[in-house]
Amino acid sequence: MSSRIFCAIDTTDLNAAKHLARSLKPHVAGLKLGLEFFTAHGPQGYKAISGMGAPIFLDLKLHDIPNTVAATVASLLPLKPQFMTIHASGGAAMMKAAAEAAAKGGPNRPKILAVTVLTSLNANDLNAVGQDAEPTSQVLRLAQLASQSGVDGCVCSPAEVAMLRAALGPDFILMVPGIRPVGADLGDQKRVMTPKDAVAAGATYVVIGRPITGSPDPAAMAKAINVQAIAT
Repeated sequence: MSSRIFCAIDTTDLNAAKHLARSLKPHVAGLKLGLEFFTAHGPQGYKAISGMGAPIFLDLKLHDIPNTVAATVASLLPLKPQFMTIHASGGAAMMKAAAEAAAKGGPNRPKILAVTVLTSLNANDLNAVGQDAEPTSQVLRLAQLASQSGVDGCVCSPAEVAMLRAALGPDFILMVPGIRPVGADLGDQKRVMTPKDAVAAGATYVVIGRPITGSPDPAAMAKAINVQAIAT
């Protein structure tokens, strides 16, 4: 693995996204396309980016009744993303349905990742929506449920990586946003860590967006992060 970075391309500008994809491909493990991009450009825009050859993490965070989520996963199989996301809080039946639908994609099926607690949330935010648990215990509960439901891994903040790696073993994929290189602006993230520390704690991949895409030279920034922190 030459890089552990999935770079988040969160833009509605297709030309800008294509330029980023082209320049970043040699320096990242893949590209993350989320709701902002997919809503603006749909499958055709997705294909314009995936056609450049970088693996794609399609981060739509599906959350609905099991049948609807399974049908949505099945409808996205022709796009052949490497990873897709669902919300662990949708429950065990929903996660199992998503995993079973993904399995129909065969050997190159997308790996399903369950989102635990968004990195923009802290304990006060969870309490405000009726979840009395601290983020750490809520993440562990949801990640264990995800593992038991047959999904491939989860999305968690850097603060929970070491705990989840110890609890769920070496093969459970940990996709970790909330990553900020030393000196970078935190933006709307509340539970953050440097790339080096996240990988040392057990992250399989780290998601980095604005520190790379907002740099004057995104490719050089991605390359520098790899060299300094996460190349293996």
